Amino acid sequence: MRKLAVLTSGGDSPGMNAAVRAAVRRAHFHEVQMFGVYHGYEGLMRGDIKEMSLGSVGDIIQRGGTILYSARSEAFKTEAGQQRAVEQLRDHGIEGLIVIGGDGSFRGAQKLTEKGFPTIGVPGTIDNDIPCTDFTIGFDTALNTVVEAIDKIRDTATSHERTYIIEVMGRDAGDLALWAGLAAGAESIIIPEASQELDDIIERLHAGQRRGKKHSIIIVAEGVGSAASYAEAITKETGWETRVTVLGHIQRGGSPTAMDRMLASRMGAAAVDLLLEGKQDRMVGIQNNEIVDVDFQEALAKKHQLDLSIYQLARTLSI
Repeated sequence: MRKLAVLTSGGDSPGMNAAVRAAVRRAHFHEVQMFGVYHGYEGLMRGDIKEMSLGSVGDIIQRGGTILYSARSEAFKTEAGQQRAVEQLRDHGIEGLIVIGGDGSFRGAQKLTEKGFPTIGVPGTIDNDIPCTDFTIGFDTALNTVVEAIDKIRDTATSHERTYIIEVMGRDAGDLALWAGLAAGAESIIIPEASQELDDIIERLHAGQRRGKKHSIIIVAEGVGSAASYAEAITKETGWETRVTVLGHIQRGGSPTAMDRMLASRMGAAAVDLLLEGKQDRMVGIQNNEIVDVDFQEALAKKHQLDLSIYQLARTLSI
C-alpha cells in the first residue's frame, strides 16, 4: 500500500488528534502517503479528502476534539452511501482506511471492508464501552474532567450541607460514572450494570447522617436515567434539599491527559502497521498494557463488560 487515509467519526474524544498525528507520521516514516477525510463518513461520501503532510499534524497532540471534524451520517447507512464512499476512496487512489471512533463508526468500517476496501478501527470514545480493549481513547481525560468537577461540587455541598446528584455521560455503559464515583468518593453510584433500589440509596444517606455526615454526592450514569428524576424521588422520600448537576458535553472537551496521548499514539501507529501488513477488518485495542488487534466481528458481537469488583469496592469504601 502506498496511499492510506484516516477519518474520525461519531462523538469526539480527547486524544483523537494524537491518534491522527501518530497515523500520519507513522505512514510518512514508511514512505506512504496519508490523506485526511474531513467530516467523517459524510465527508467521505462527498470526497472531502486532502493529503496530509508531516507538518499538517504539528502542534495537535495536546488539542482536544478532532482537526478532521466529525459528523453523523444517515446517508452512509444505506447501500448507495457506502458504495459512494468506496468509489471516492478509489478515485483518490487510497488503498486502506483508518477509522477512529466508537462502535457505530466501526460498523461503518466493517461495511467498507465487506465491499472489498481494507479498513482498520481505532477505538475513540469517552464512554469506554468498546469490547476487546481495556481502554478507549478519551476515557482517561473525561474521567479526570468529571473527578475535578465532582471535587468542586463537593466544596459547595459541604458548605450548604446538601445532597448533590451529578449526571455523567457514558451512553449505556457505567464506566465513567463508576470510575469517577470511586475516585471522588461518591456515597452512591448508579449505573446500568448494577441494580440499586431507591430504598438502598436512601438508607445509605441516612447511615451517613447518623454518623454525622452533612452532605452527600450521588453519581448517576446517563444510561440508567436522569439525575433530576433521582433528585425528585430522594426529596420526596426524605424531605431533604437536593441539587442536580448535569455535566454534559464539558466531559468531551479539553486537552488529553498524558495517558490518552500515549494510548492514542500507540494505537494510531499500530493501525498503519496493520494495513501495511496486509490486515483488514480489525480493531486495534489494548489489553494488559499490550497493543492487540481483534476481528471487527468479534468486537462488535461481544457485549462490553464492566468490572463489577470496582463497584463493590466503591460501595465498601463509601459506608
